Amino acid sequence: MAKLHTFKLNTGTLMPSVGMGCWRGQPGLGPDKELMRSLKLAIQAGYRHLDTASMYQNEADIGQIIKESGVARSDFFLTTKLGLSMHDNVEKAIDESLDKLDTPYVDLYLMHWPQGRDSNGDAYGDGTGKGKGPTFQETWAAMEEKCFKTGKAKAIGVSNFSVQNLEKLLQTAKVVPAVNQVECHPYLPELELEAYCREKGIHLTNYSPFGASHLPIHADKDIVAIAAEKNVSPGQVALSWAVQHGHSACPKSANEKRMKENLELIKLSDVEMKRIDDISKLDPTRRTRLNVLACDEKTGLVFGWTLKQLGWDIGFKTLGVPGIVE
Repeated sequence: MAKLHTFKLNTGTLMPSVGMGCWRGQPGLGPDKELMRSLKLAIQAGYRHLDTASMYQNEADIGQIIKESGVARSDFFLTTKLGLSMHDNVEKAIDESLDKLDTPYVDLYLMHWPQGRDSNGDAYGDGTGKGKGPTFQETWAAMEEKCFKTGKAKAIGVSNFSVQNLEKLLQTAKVVPAVNQVECHPYLPELELEAYCREKGIHLTNYSPFGASHLPIHADKDIVAIAAEKNVSPGQVALSWAVQHGHSACPKSANEKRMKENLELIKLSDVEMKRIDDISKLDPTRRTRLNVLACDEKTGLVFGWTLKQLGWDIGFKTLGVPGIVE
């Protein structure tokens, strides 16, 4: 079993460098037998960070797997996230998550997106105080009081926050987010966001660290070349690059061999790190953001917000998503 490197959060909590992402791609399908099979194998391989969310609709499955694993709850680092429709009732949201996970606390509770939305799907304001519903600053204040101070969450953080929205949040926050979980991979290195978060003491976690099936980091020519030189897999190169940048990562895999490989990190040279950093800089055709796929095809909005409100630059490929202006 591989010995995982950990990162110390601003709360003093230790977070494993590599976790298992539990997004199954499509919520609401009932018990996810494939996910549960994969998680059993992952825990056997040594994974102790499990990353889920209310939106994924599989918290009960995760709780069951932890109970059946034979591993002490205290040995797991468990992350879940606040649903978009619960920004106005944070206490109820975390209580429901804890009940489904069958645990008295989570190690990390994230605001999944800065934009909440009502039961009609209409988005709340952008943090400026305009629009209906709580701003993300108000939602964060509720997380401070109802999640962190109560001990229901050992640490609290955010997800999908840009520098723009972190700056707005930190104007009112009493607790600095421990983590910002964002899309980050060699085609979207987020170096500016990394520098900002490091300055503020916010740890970055990468989701989609390999891109996805339609953006195969595993087949990238530079990543493959480094992997061949090191006699490792492209996935090991991508994850090692992330961890050497000081990020943790939550890949998803159902392949037992790949699961084990993903825990075996390697040391990349400065030259190799720069080569990966420069992939999208030197070749803009390989720079892209996957999450534009969350955009509504007609409006170009992401859960009711524009890319400008999210603070996402769009000077790169958008994979032909309708409604997005490049």
